[in-house]
Formats: sequence, structure tokens, C-alpha cells
Amino acid sequence: MANTKSAIKNARKTARLTVRNKNTKTRLKTLHKKLVAAEKAGDAAVTKTAASAYVSAMDKAVKSGVVHKNAAARAKAHISKHLAAK
Repeated sequence: MANTKSAIKNARKTARLTVRNKNTKTRLKTLHKKLVAAEKAGDAAVTKTAASAYVSAMDKAVKSGVVHKNAAARAKAHISKHLAAK
């Protein structure tokens, strides 16, 4: 257990941020799965909207510090590459 006031506050903060990070990462994984499913289905319009939603969510995750900006850039480049190939 934490001994000082600052350590107690940091423990509370860590618990709160862990929940936020987990929710955000779960949402990103879900959006990625939807994008892959739309891509396999072959529907261009659905794939484009799914890609847009995924990229938007990834940018928001970077803004809040859940995902590193280079990791997001790599993921977005990967998505763009697949969309351009179709």
C-alpha cells in the first residue's frame, strides 16, 4: 500500500487511467476487426467508412496519450496501403 499522499494519489490516478486505456484499446481492436471484415467482404463503401472510423479513433487515442504517435502512423499507413491496393 502507498505510504505518502502523493503515492496514494498516483495509485488512484493509475487505476483511473488504466480503465481509460483499456477501453480505448478495446475499441481500437474492435474497429480494426470491423475494418478487416469489411475488407474481406469486398464492399468498398463499407470498407472506406470503417477505415475512416478506425483512423479517427486512432488519432483520438494518440491525442489522449493511449497510443504512441509513431505506432498510430504505422497503423494508418498500413490501412492506407490496403485501401490503395483495392
